[in-house]
Amino acid sequence: MTTSKDGEKPMIHVLDSEADALYELAMSIEERSPDVAGKLFEELDRAQMMVADDLPSDVITMQSEVEFVDERSGCRRKVELVWPRDANLDQNRLSVLTLVGAGLIGLKAGSSINWPDRSGKERFLRIIEVRQPGRDRAA
Repeated sequence: MTTSKDGEKPMIHVLDSEADALYELAMSIEERSPDVAGKLFEELDRAQMMVADDLPSDVITMQSEVEFVDERSGCRRKVELVWPRDANLDQNRLSVLTLVGAGLIGLKAGSSINWPDRSGKERFLRIIEVRQPGRDRAA
């Protein structure tokens, strides 16, 4: 399922093994980055929790390689979604504690979402491809 441009959000799935750490991260930045923390809380609260063996390989989890396009600007990016300590924009390693990173978690290839960037501008992000390097999960 994809979202419409009117803002209906697609179903998302999060690994149960990552959920607690993601909630803790959001709590740790609540005071200094309430916008990012709030968005991450919203996504986690609406996510369906799944065990790794049941999660399709085209769902974005931590360490997923993601190709997406901003449909409004036409900008296409390939990133790896990482924990904050591993973030490095020069290496296209995007922290889950950025607005875009929080918006990507749990989406699957083919889905889209309206999502704000750090300037507050709404983006319409469409997921093109998700890869899980080093994982043996079946689709």
